[in-house]
Amino acid sequence: MANAFNRSELNNLRAENERLKNSREDKNVDNSETALSDKEIRRKIAEADQNPANSAFQKNLGIALYRYATMKQDAELLTEAARLLNRAFENNRKDYDVVVTLGNIYFDIGYFNKENDKLQKAREFYEKALEQKPNDADVRTDFGLTYFLETPPQTERAILEFQESLKENPTNEKTLQILTQALLSQNKTEEADKHLAKLKEVNQNNPSISDLTSQLTEAKNNQKK
Repeated sequence: MANAFNRSELNNLRAENERLKNSREDKNVDNSETALSDKEIRRKIAEADQNPANSAFQKNLGIALYRYATMKQDAELLTEAARLLNRAFENNRKDYDVVVTLGNIYFDIGYFNKENDKLQKAREFYEKALEQKPNDADVRTDFGLTYFLETPPQTERAILEFQESLKENPTNEKTLQILTQALLSQNKTEEADKHLAKLKEVNQNNPSISDLTSQLTEAKNNQKK
């Protein structure tokens, strides 16, 4: 099997990654954040630019814009969100929510635009976050993904991070799914089989299970030939 994903596999992975990530973030999103007009967005950004020292305003608006931009898949708004949150970060480099969100923003930009340097920038912020909370399995998984989605992918390093994440949370659905995919890309069918079985235990309705099962069967058949 090829060591790198094709475009379809990457898109499927990204879509599922967003589903899993958003499932834990949705409870923190106020409905007002999803009902912003373009005029209101620009007015709020202008207000933030006029008050650059107001860290709380930069942070709250930046995070709201990030969530809105992700929902709308708006790359321009992602860039604006990053600009505001970088201000908040410079004022308080220990604000965990700001650090993680900046990592997520650069991750999204790097993924959508296929820019390794943005994935590397995301990695820098995830590293800062892990320095504060090394046991955050979700952040460590995203940290591993920055290696996995590079061109060419650093799959072995990614796998190490995914495995470390599972030490903190053995039932992390997202990690189990992505680790299974990474192992399959390396033709490590025995390990992939084990983690796929665990994924089925955690959530038998995970939409990736059918595709992963098919890939695993194909890989095993190829090994027998």
